[in-house]
Parts: sequence; structure tokens; C-alpha cells
Amino acid sequence: MANQVEPSLIPALFEELQAERFVTLATVDHETQGPNVSAISWILAKDEQTLLFAVDQRSRTIKNIKNNSLVVVNLIANESTYSIGGVASVSLESLPGVPLKLTLVQLAIKEVRDVMFYGSKISTEPAYEKTYDKKAADRLDRQVIEAMKEA
Repeated sequence: MANQVEPSLIPALFEELQAERFVTLATVDHETQGPNVSAISWILAKDEQTLLFAVDQRSRTIKNIKNNSLVVVNLIANESTYSIGGVASVSLESLPGVPLKLTLVQLAIKEVRDVMFYGSKISTEPAYEKTYDKKAADRLDRQVIEAMKEA
């Protein structure tokens, strides 16, 4: 049986994307035209149809999106794994109010698919920790998320 496809975020996923979290982002590589996957954590659901995420201005991700705007975010949440596909565009070349040179990207969601294989569920979600100064990391994370909310 095929998994149901939604045109926007379901309420549980919207709530999961109200704070920094680990996701992967798939883009089309601007040089090879093959798949490119990046791990990101500064992501936020603006509403049920829109995701915002911030990445380094010099990243391959930005070059890829400018060349081909189709992207997929993979989110593990709600005991499953989801493919959130849509069209990405640079919203702000430089995200104000943060000490790093970050670009804000907006993703217009076209579909949300539960892509977990049949008869299973996620029992433990991925966890990560920052490996540099904890206070500095927390301060930077707050600055980035607040700047994204204000954008």
C-alpha cells in the first residue's frame, strides 16, 4: 500500500519544526547534476506550507539551489521519517543579527510523504551535540532562530 501524500505539514510535524533540529537536505549538485545531501540544524516551519533554513553563504547548498530549486528535506519525527519536497529560493542573501555569514532559504512545500518502510517505526530519534563551546553554541543557535523568526 502506498503512503499518503500531504500537500503541507501535518500539525505534529509543524510543531516538531518550531525549534532547531537535525534534518538532512537533498539538492541537485550544480556541477555533477547528481544528488547532494547535507545535514542542517537551523530549520524552522514558518507555516504549514513554508520552511525556512539558514546555511553558510559559501556553502555548496546555496550554489545548488540557485542552479536547481527542487529540494527535499528528510525529517525523522513522530515515530517515522518524512520526505518534505518543494521549491527553494534564497530569501535573504545575508541573515541580519547573527555573527556568521548565513543565507536564509525559503522552501515552498509541495508535498510531504511518510517514507518509513512498511511495518516499522522509529524508536529513537537522532541526537547530536555541539563539539565547541556550549555557551557560545547556545547563544549562536538562539540568535539564528530568532533572526529566522523575524525575517
